[in-house]
Amino acid sequence: MSSLQGRRALVTGASSGIGAATAVALSAAGADVLLVGRDTARLERVASHCPRSSFVRLDVRDARAVQSALSERDFDVVVNNAGLALGTDKMPAGDPEDWSTVIDTNVKGVLHVARATLPRMSARRTGDHVFVGSVAGRQVYPGGNVYCATKHAVRALYESMRLDMAGSGVRLATVDPGMVQTGFSKVRFKGDAAKADAVYQGMRPLDPEDVADAIVWLLTRPPHVNVGEIVLWPSVQASTTTVTRTS
Repeated sequence: MSSLQGRRALVTGASSGIGAATAVALSAAGADVLLVGRDTARLERVASHCPRSSFVRLDVRDARAVQSALSERDFDVVVNNAGLALGTDKMPAGDPEDWSTVIDTNVKGVLHVARATLPRMSARRTGDHVFVGSVAGRQVYPGGNVYCATKHAVRALYESMRLDMAGSGVRLATVDPGMVQTGFSKVRFKGDAAKADAVYQGMRPLDPEDVADAIVWLLTRPPHVNVGEIVLWPSVQASTTTVTRTS
């Protein structure tokens, strides 16, 4: 195992869900963590559980702001996590404004963070860049159209960056979970808690900590080992459309 003690880590989308759990897990493993998100109050709460942490309020959709906030910092670890879904309308009935928000966050936001952080990693010839993807980047499902498209894009970016960064000394990885019990569905249904709760009814989803544990595990492999891809499913989820539920 490699130690995370004293390593400088960045986690985007760190104010809740997988991002928050990952920030806490990295901090517990000894890393110095910079939390990035859009909600200052939530970032403060997460940071209170992360010794040696700091936070920056930042919208990853804003290329200039991301470049200004991150490009002059050295990171040993970047967890490129920020993302969301909005709506489940079937094509072509979706809302173009929602499409733009999802695409700008899930694809362009990932690019903005990578562009701001990878050059200094490459110059130092060391570092880990982890994408948090989704099984939706491997399989589609009804009503998932634009969200699935963005997660397929994240997987393509991961694969292409492995080629672009070959020989740089930077390890790249993607962690792609299935259903995780977070605020993801509540955001998707724009605050409708009943619809969000129904997504997980009668089944045991993953916890954010399960995904964070996988991220910590891959980061602590010896330097000559690059765990490129991890796919995590709840035991009761066989595909994006097949979930075994209790009555």
